[in-house]
This record gives sequence, structure tokens and C-alpha cells, in this order.
Amino acid sequence: MIVNGSQVVPHDSLASSPDIPLGVDTSTSPSREGNAPRGSLSTPAVRHLVKQYGLSIDDIQGTGRDGRVLKEDVLNYAASKGLLQEAPSALEENVGQVELPEGGKPLLDPHFYEDKSIPLRGYQRAMVKSMSLAAKVPHFHYLEEINCDALVQLKASFQKENKDHDVKHTFLPFLIKSLSMALSKYPLLNSSFVEETNEVILKGFHNIGVAMATEQGLVVPTIKKVQSLSILEVSNNSFLP
Repeated sequence: MIVNGSQVVPHDSLASSPDIPLGVDTSTSPSREGNAPRGSLSTPAVRHLVKQYGLSIDDIQGTGRDGRVLKEDVLNYAASKGLLQEAPSALEENVGQVELPEGGKPLLDPHFYEDKSIPLRGYQRAMVKSMSLAAKVPHFHYLEEINCDALVQLKASFQKENKDHDVKHTFLPFLIKSLSMALSKYPLLNSSFVEETNEVILKGFHNIGVAMATEQGLVVPTIKKVQSLSILEVSNNSFLP
């Protein structure tokens, strides 16, 4: 799925579009050798850091994979330009030392280090149970970089057509719905194995959980039947941040 200039790719082609690395110009292929374009690969956080220092990412030589510009590259370049007093070290951090009172005695009472039992109740107890069950399911991890120009334009167009101020428009509902579309295309990814009967059950519903860090710890709220929800209905889900 590529958008160049004013060309807009229809959103219904999201599931079948080829993946292209994020931030890579399709007319050139970055290389570590020769006159490789600088700053061709970087994350939004890195580009934001570059903007904070008033730099151009094209001037920074990336040391990451395939010439990716890392946070350390930006900070080192900023230091070379006199924007930082000291270049950061990837292996060392000036975290300081803990000051002890005279005599070197601990700041805390020894009883502080004794083991304590904290009972889990309510939601935390339910989370421990569900996460323990989830750990028994075989897991695999897949990582792919894709060009999201069309997704950015789709979100902007969607936001213009849906101006409800009570709805916070983010990319997460689009990703959740895209995952549901992928499960429809590859149903084996949404299946379970019954050992007693040697059968594989293909699940009809797409119940997608989203892990979230909260003050009470990790929680994984689940959005039910995503396959039958629109992007706006997913956005209206109270669980989403």
C-alpha cells in the first residue's frame, strides 16, 4: 500500500497491499556503502527528537540496521554541534550514587526488607488467572515494517467525516480492525487445538485483547466480536485509551 503525491489507495485494499519498510523511498534503496541517503530509516520518536534540536535528519548518519537513525545517533550529532554538553553513552548512564547517612547505615528500617504477603482480589485476581491460562497457549512473534502513508491519509479522512468530539481518534482502532481482517483471511491464526479429539477449532468470533499498563499493573481488556464492528464502533469502545 503506497501513496505517492496525490495518489490515494482505497482503504479496502489494506489487507492485500504489499508491505514496504517504513520511511523508505521506493525509488532508492538505502545502503551502508557509498553515498547512502542519511536519515532514510527512523522512528517517529527519533524524528521528534531531531525536530526538538532543530536538526535535519538527512544530516545524521544512522548506525542502526540498514542505516536506521537511532536516538543515540541524534544525541551524538547534537553534541557534536554543541547542542549538548556531553554525548550520551550507550553502555553508561550517570545515575548517581545513593547517599547513606553517617556510618554507612541503611536509610530504611531492617523490617522493610522482610517478605510480605499481599492478597489479590477482584480484577487483579482475574487478570492473574487469565494470564496464567494464556501462558499455556503456544505463542509466536512476527515483526514487519510497512509503509503507512495510506493509513495516515485514511485516518485523516476518517477523522474529518466523524467529528464527534467525544471520540478520540487514534491509530489503534485501525490496527485492531486490520488484525480482524487478517484473521478472516487466515483463520488458522484464530484457532484452538482439542487434544482429546485431535481437532482444530476455527473460531468464528474475533475477540481481540489489548495489553495496557495502568497504575494497578498490566491489564488486557478484550473487545468482543471485532469482525462485526466498524472502525468507529471500535473507537467508541470504552476500554481504548
